[in-house]
Amino acid sequence: MSQSPLIVWFRNDLRRADNPALRAAANAGRPVVCLFVLDDETPGDWALGGAARWWLHASLGAFSSDLEKAGGRLILRRGRARDVVPAFAREMKAAGVYWNRRYDVAGKAEDGEIKETLKKQDLDARSFNGALLYEPWEIVTGSGGPYRVFTPFWKALRRAEGPKPPLPAVTKLQAPKGAIKSDVLDDWALPPTAPDWSGGLHATWTPGETGARKRLKAFLAGPIRTYGEDRNRPDRAGTSMLSPHLRFGEISPRTIWAETVGAMEAGDAPDGEAEKFLSEVAWREFSYSLLHYNEDFPEEPLQKKFAAFPWRQDEAHLNAWRRGRTGYPIVDAGMRQLWETGWMHNRVRMIVGSFLVKHLLLHWREGEDWFWDTLVDADLANNAAGWQWIGGCGADAAPYFRIFNPMTQGDKFDPDGAYVRRYVPELRDMPAKHIHQPWDAPAPVLEAAGVIIGKTYPAPIVDHAEARKRALAAYEQIK
Repeated sequence: MSQSPLIVWFRNDLRRADNPALRAAANAGRPVVCLFVLDDETPGDWALGGAARWWLHASLGAFSSDLEKAGGRLILRRGRARDVVPAFAREMKAAGVYWNRRYDVAGKAEDGEIKETLKKQDLDARSFNGALLYEPWEIVTGSGGPYRVFTPFWKALRRAEGPKPPLPAVTKLQAPKGAIKSDVLDDWALPPTAPDWSGGLHATWTPGETGARKRLKAFLAGPIRTYGEDRNRPDRAGTSMLSPHLRFGEISPRTIWAETVGAMEAGDAPDGEAEKFLSEVAWREFSYSLLHYNEDFPEEPLQKKFAAFPWRQDEAHLNAWRRGRTGYPIVDAGMRQLWETGWMHNRVRMIVGSFLVKHLLLHWREGEDWFWDTLVDADLANNAAGWQWIGGCGADAAPYFRIFNPMTQGDKFDPDGAYVRRYVPELRDMPAKHIHQPWDAPAPVLEAAGVIIGKTYPAPIVDHAEARKRALAAYEQIK
């Protein structure tokens, strides 16, 4: 066996199962060196946020242990990837470097630059699809261009052959001889300390490939059977909660797809419920297609007329939204769930997003930036697509004039008020009839619940009807 090793450069693919780059290296008959580079410089505004850094710390620890079970070792280095990766390849006298692809324009450009540098060093530089069911250029319109509406994208994806079955986990790696210098994970100090809100994260999540597989197994064992309805109910455990595991590549979409189809074929998951879940996996694919084909997707609206939208600036309102102090219980519950757990139910993401953009007329980038810092599943494609959808300015977006009423949304999707009571405990004794509109509750009801509007719980920071009129008037200016 040749002793010139292959380097597998890990990014958002911290797993041994269905990892094409790792599998190709393991099959090559050479020692394998596993490398992770923490690059806080190159991503600029899109360097990891606080919640994602907490997750990454735990995920790297779990992945390092998993690699050791297979005879490998995770080497940690810090710095600009375009400098670190070629230098590390020279240090190791490597035969090549393998990695799984990125799809944002800046990431693709950097990977191309690194690949050219490695080839000039006469190294084998290869990239693989380890993040998507299909490459973005595989699901295209009849004219060969990208889709801008989800439904035809979903139909085209379902007509396509595949996706390919997931690759088996790599269970044996040959490490190169000799010691290799590595940073110490704890020295990176990834988890935020000011403030340290990680207690709720520890209680909610188990980062790592094992945690991801357990989460999928639990979902397919029960919640998928009522997914179509329960996915919209934040008061129920009706979603898969796989998004952070997907974001860090602890599980692949092909694995999720294959396991879900298997459950459907075995009769363990009703066809309609399973299809709905698969379509949500496809929304992630659609978001990555938008990211791949649109250079400024995270920063600029796809519908260019929104560049002239008359957004407001109001720090007091923005801070009230961030802190869950808007006076609208379903909005405040969502924002507090986000802060406590690093995650928010998808239905509530739409509600709080609509409130920020339409009730408060604050730029969708404000929401995108806040989510980027506080979500454990903060993903460049999904985050941008979600906020542009909410803002009415993206592909297949909700029309701007569709303005969610937070009271009716609460009544419909949290009818007993259980979700609000969980995250807004000052309203825990409010009866369900009034919990989503406590300012209109009769005085005896408020007194019995121990609620004083404006003191124990804030009064609404804007009037819903007036805010709706203002939003529609602003939209008229760009129509």
